Amino acid sequence: MHGYFINTQKKICENPRNPLNQRSTKHETMTILQKIVEHKKKEVAKREGLVPIKLLEQSPYMETPVVSLRKYLLREDKSGIIAEFKRRSPSKGEINLYSSVEQVSIGYMQAGASALSVLTDEHFFGGKNADLTEARKFNFCPILRKDFIISEYQIIEARSIGADAILLIAECLEKKEVARLAKFAKSLGLEVLFELHSKDEIPKINKHIDIVGVNNRNLKTFEVNFQNSIDMLPHLPKDMVRISESGISDPASILELRDAGFQGFLIGETFMKTAEPHKTCRAFIQQIQVAGLW
Repeated sequence: MHGYFINTQKKICENPRNPLNQRSTKHETMTILQKIVEHKKKEVAKREGLVPIKLLEQSPYMETPVVSLRKYLLREDKSGIIAEFKRRSPSKGEINLYSSVEQVSIGYMQAGASALSVLTDEHFFGGKNADLTEARKFNFCPILRKDFIISEYQIIEARSIGADAILLIAECLEKKEVARLAKFAKSLGLEVLFELHSKDEIPKINKHIDIVGVNNRNLKTFEVNFQNSIDMLPHLPKDMVRISESGISDPASILELRDAGFQGFLIGETFMKTAEPHKTCRAFIQQIQVAGLW
């Protein structure tokens, strides 16, 4: 694989260590998402210089068969939960800095999760590519690379570190960019989760997308409204796997969402804010089982 065309193109936690609080006058009026994307452009440009594509192509994961996130979400023997590993967030600051990727990821899957999501953004979320590769080493399951994808380079990188699927965020990308990046991801064998927050982003959906996710978190303010998923569902394509993301903290919410028509549920903070995220995940899924919701 070579010859790729690469186009790299408020509610903030008051923790002084949070990078979003290190403001300059220029950034005063920027939303949280805009700050993240601006930083991501610089970060990706730097990484391209340090780790060229030819080096990424040497990873054994470039030829490893992908585990289908879409298929795992539809499996009846699984909960539909995509359990997430993240250390911090712009809205909450530090969430869990010390949990082991190995222990938590294995525990998530043993608890009955359908898939894993691993944050790889370092500056704002405290993640790193090595976290995903470590999760890959210990688990045969779909792994979503959770990051702010703006270029083909990041998609090649995702494949090289062991991801099975990438996240494309409607709020970050124009319609043509979504189509270009989704098509490129599929050319590498990766699946695509496309994240929406509002109805006006629906026209950005294209044939290369495998899963549509409704984010209950507004990425401009990072405020959460669980009702957003319910309101958005009737407007989503019925032939695509549909998941709800963020703000899911009660097993009863899974019943409501599943009855409405969602097939997957991305949950991170509810688990990660506890001392033993994998055990919290197990208890959460057990409540779903006891209630007969799965």
